[in-house]
Amino acid sequence: MKNLVKLEEFFLLLLSLFLFSQYDLSWGWFALLFLTPDLSMIGYLINTRLGAWIYNLIHHRGLGTSLYVFGVLLSNSTLIFIGILFFAHSSFDRVFGYGLKHEDSFQNTHLGKIGK
Repeated sequence: MKNLVKLEEFFLLLLSLFLFSQYDLSWGWFALLFLTPDLSMIGYLINTRLGAWIYNLIHHRGLGTSLYVFGVLLSNSTLIFIGILFFAHSSFDRVFGYGLKHEDSFQNTHLGKIGK
C-alpha cells in the first residue's frame, strides 16, 4: 500500500509540473524556491505541537490548491506560482515518505515513522 501511495504522489508531482509548464512562469525561481515550504519546520524550535501545526498547514495540499485556484480566478500569477510550488513540494515530500506530522514527534507522520 505504501508504494501505491508513493506512486500516486509521484503522479501528482508530475501533474503540478505539467500545470506549471502551462504558464509563463520562471523555472529558475521554481527550482530556487522549491524547498522553502520546509522553513515551516522552524515551529519545532518552540514545541512539537506548534511545529506540527505550522508544518501541516504549509504542507497541506488544500492550501496549495486553494492558492492556485484563487490565482486563476484573480489572474494573479504570483498566487498561481505559489500554489503550484506548495502542491508540488508536498507531493515531492510524500514520494519520499515525509507526510503530515502528528503532534508528538516530527518523525511520526500520517505515512508512518520517518527513519525506520
